Amino acid sequence: MNVIETKNLHKVYNTTQVPVKAINGIDLEIEKGEFTAIVGPSGCGKTTLMNLIGGLDVPTEGYVRINGIKLADLTPTRLIDFRLHNIGFVFQSYNLIPVLTVKENIEFIMQLQGKSKKECNARVDELLEAIGLPEKRDQRPNQLSGGQQQRVSVARALASKPQFILADEPTANLDSKATNELLELMEKLNREENMTFIFSTHDSRVMQKARRLITLDDGKIIKDVTV
Repeated sequence: MNVIETKNLHKVYNTTQVPVKAINGIDLEIEKGEFTAIVGPSGCGKTTLMNLIGGLDVPTEGYVRINGIKLADLTPTRLIDFRLHNIGFVFQSYNLIPVLTVKENIEFIMQLQGKSKKECNARVDELLEAIGLPEKRDQRPNQLSGGQQQRVSVARALASKPQFILADEPTANLDSKATNELLELMEKLNREENMTFIFSTHDSRVMQKARRLITLDDGKIIKDVTV
């Protein structure tokens, strides 16, 4: 079953005198449970493609379909709600809220979804065990290492039980030990919970772990290999 489908996807930026074709006719299907890396040189369109799939940007032409629903058919309010319930985001800059504790950061999305306090607490406990940081529950982001912050951002992305996780350069700010721990955690979640992960990355360590490598250049898919 396809979780994600793009058809004839284009994105053109007209911010300069010469239009920039960031994405140039991408057809892509990603199935439930994939562990996929989107790779390629800087400026090839990786982040733009991730933003289009995540509904953070709007295509110039073509469409993105998630679980059979075209994102372009959703009103702005419904799109926000759809993202909230279906897509988890992990960013290279962690994007944790500094004034909130680890617990509060993880449960933030669930509170937006209207989950009960009891349900939030149970899910936070479950995720803190999964990421190996139960003792950090009441600490704030500035009390954590970079690797710990990124694990918390993964837990936050998982809190709403999304259809898939988009991870944009998630290891960019991490050392080798933290990278290996993060990738082991994501592999475990993929294997045990069939969670779908899509990475954009320059990191060879992520590429080695991925089971599918999609290579972009000049906004096009030039290679798509299952390994």
